[in-house]
Amino acid sequence: MVSILWLAVCIAIISALLGSLIFEFLTPNNISSIITLEAKCEKIAKEGFQIHVSYPDLQPDQLPTADMNRLMYLDEMWIKDCVSGLSAESIFNIVQKVERDFHSGE
Repeated sequence: MVSILWLAVCIAIISALLGSLIFEFLTPNNISSIITLEAKCEKIAKEGFQIHVSYPDLQPDQLPTADMNRLMYLDEMWIKDCVSGLSAESIFNIVQKVERDFHSGE
């Protein structure tokens, strides 16, 4: 009777471990989605920064209509995707990288 109990316990432990491993492999990797989001946000920041740099002395409402609309669209995407989906540190790093790349000529 004791050996049957031990066998049942061993089978339960092995089943739990195998189930955990299978679940881990089937669940998408959260880190890769964050890296993808960071790359998307970097593109948004670069494009928005280019528009700002093109018109350094103008307010957004003084920009040509096409550029103003594009900038508003980028700002909306930045807020919706980047600010709500990334940590403050990631956002700060993206902004610094975009500025550094621009001033270094990349």
